[in-house]
Amino acid sequence: MATGVTVAAIATSLVIGNPFTANAADYPSTTTKPDLVSLLNGYDSFWKSSGSNDLHGTVVSGATLAQNDQLTSWINQNATPAQQFTALQDSEYKNAPTGYDQSSTVGQGLGDALEKIYLQGRQSGALPLTEALINSNTGTTGAYVSTGDAKTHYSYPRPYLPTDASATLPATDDQVNCTPTTWNASSLAANRTGKTWADAKGNLTITRVPVQTDTTHEFSPSDVVLDAGYGTKGICQGGSYPSGHTTTAYQAGITLATLVPELAPEILARASEAGNDRIVLGVHYPLDIMGGRIDGEAALAARWSDTQFRTEVLEPARAELTKYLEQQCGNTLAACIAAEQPYRNSPYGGKAVPGGTAQVVTDRASAVAVYRERMDYGFAKTGTTALAASVPTGAENLLLSTFPTLTDAQRTAVLAQTEIASGDPLDQSGTTNGSWERIDLAAATSATVAVAADGSVQVVATGGTAKVVSGVLTAPSGTTVQAGAQLALTGTGLTAGATYQVVLHSDPTVVGALTADATGSATGSVTIPAATAAGAHTVDLVDASGATALVTPLAITVTAAPATGGTGTNGTSGSTTGIHLPVVSG
Repeated sequence: MATGVTVAAIATSLVIGNPFTANAADYPSTTTKPDLVSLLNGYDSFWKSSGSNDLHGTVVSGATLAQNDQLTSWINQNATPAQQFTALQDSEYKNAPTGYDQSSTVGQGLGDALEKIYLQGRQSGALPLTEALINSNTGTTGAYVSTGDAKTHYSYPRPYLPTDASATLPATDDQVNCTPTTWNASSLAANRTGKTWADAKGNLTITRVPVQTDTTHEFSPSDVVLDAGYGTKGICQGGSYPSGHTTTAYQAGITLATLVPELAPEILARASEAGNDRIVLGVHYPLDIMGGRIDGEAALAARWSDTQFRTEVLEPARAELTKYLEQQCGNTLAACIAAEQPYRNSPYGGKAVPGGTAQVVTDRASAVAVYRERMDYGFAKTGTTALAASVPTGAENLLLSTFPTLTDAQRTAVLAQTEIASGDPLDQSGTTNGSWERIDLAAATSATVAVAADGSVQVVATGGTAKVVSGVLTAPSGTTVQAGAQLALTGTGLTAGATYQVVLHSDPTVVGALTADATGSATGSVTIPAATAAGAHTVDLVDASGATALVTPLAITVTAAPATGGTGTNGTSGSTTGIHLPVVSG
C-alpha cells in the first residue's frame, strides 16, 4: 500500500520553513514576501513566548486563551466521523500519484461535477500551468510562504500536548519525539485547571483521530494511509500558531477562487473547512486558523499585485483552467455550474458551536455565512470596536478577476464595505499593515456592486452572483402618482435582454416588470396598488437572482386615491393590487 510524503517530513517542513516552497526568483514578489510575524503580531497580546522556541511562555490574556481552548475542545469532541475522515484527508500532502494535498481537497468547492474534472486535469497533466501554480508542495502560489519563522517566534503548544509534564503518552512515537517532561503545555496549566474542557490537572480534553486508509480514490488513484502525525517531531515540537496547513489551504483556496471567480464563495468556504479541520484533529486552535487565513490572504495579494507574475503566470493559468473545465463539461462555465450540485458540508451533525451556528453549508448564501463565522469564531472583542475600515494595500487585487471593470479604488471600497467589524483578537486596524483579519473575501466575491455616475460604489447585496450594476430608473411623467394609477418608468444602464421585477417599497410589492432592449434600456408603466399608503416610497428593479439592478432606487410620492373612482396623477385610473413577495434588494 503506497503512501504520500511522510507526515514527519511534512510536519518538520512546516515548522522550520517549507523546503518544498517554489522559488521563481524572476518575479518581484518572489523576493518580497509578506512578513508573517509582523502580520500576526496581535497574538502577543495573549501569549508571550519564552523566546527559546520551547513551547513555554507567559499567558497575557487568560480569557482569550480560555475561549481558544473551549472552542478547540468542543470542535474536536463534536465533529462527525465523516468530518474526522475529511480532516485526515485535509492533512495529507501530495506525492504523485499516490497522495494529494490541500490544493486537491479544496477542489470540492467547485461542486460535484467540476471538482472531478479539475482533479482529472491535475492528475493527467492536462493542466500544467494550474498545477505549477497551485500545488501545495511546489506551486508558485500554493507553496509561496512558509510559517516557520512565525511558529518559532510565537512557540505556542499544540492542543493535544499534555499540560501535565508527568502524563503518560498513548503511543511509542510520542515517547521518543514528544517526551512530556520537555514538550508540554505546562505554561497553560493555571489557565486550564478547573475548566470544564480540561481535566483536574489542566490537560485539555482532546480525542486523537485514529489512522485511517483512504480507499475512495477521490483525490488519488491509489489507497492512501492518512495519519494526523500526533507523535511526529515536527508536530509535537512545533509551535501551534499560526497553522501551516491552514496557510497552505488558503493559499490553494484563494488561488483557485481567483482562477474560478464564478465559484469563489464556495471555494473559500471549503478552504475555511480545511482550516477548521485542523481543530477537528486537535492539533490547532481557532486563533491558529485565523492566523493561517491572514497568511493566505497576504500571500495571494502579493502575487496578484505583482504585475509581471499576474500577466505571465496567474492569467494564463486562469485561461487554461476555464477552457479545460468548459471543454470537459461540454458547456459554458455558467451552464455547468447551474447543472451541478454545489459544495455542501455539515461538520457537527447539526449541533451548534458555542456562540455560533452548526456551520452547515447548503448553498452560496450559507457558504458565505459560514465563512464569515469562521473569520473570528465568535471571539470576544479584545481591541477597539467601531473603527473605520482598514483595507491592507494590495488586498484590492484579490478582486481583479471578480470585478475586472472596477478600478483599484472601487475594489478597495467593496472590501471596505464587506469587511467585518473591528476589535477581534488579530485585528490590526489603523496600522501600516491594515487589517487582514477583517477582510471577508466570501462576501466581497458574492457582492452586487452599484456604480454611481460619479464613480462611487455601494455594495447593495452579498451572498449571490458577483455583479456590477449601473442601472438608473427615472419617471418621465413625474415621480408623484396617485394610488391605483399608473407610473411611467424608463431604465438605462441595464443588462441587455434581461427582465426585471419592478418592486415598490417599503413593504416589498411586485407591481410589474420591465425588459431591457439590446442597448440596456427599458420603458413601460406599472400600476401602483390602490391600497398603497400616501407618502414617500421607492421603486426598485430586481433581477432573477434577487439582486437590485439600480445604483439608487427611484424615490416617488404616492397621493391618496379619491374616495370614489377618479383618475391617477399620470392620467390613468385603476385599482390593480400588487403582489407581495419577499424580495431581496438594496
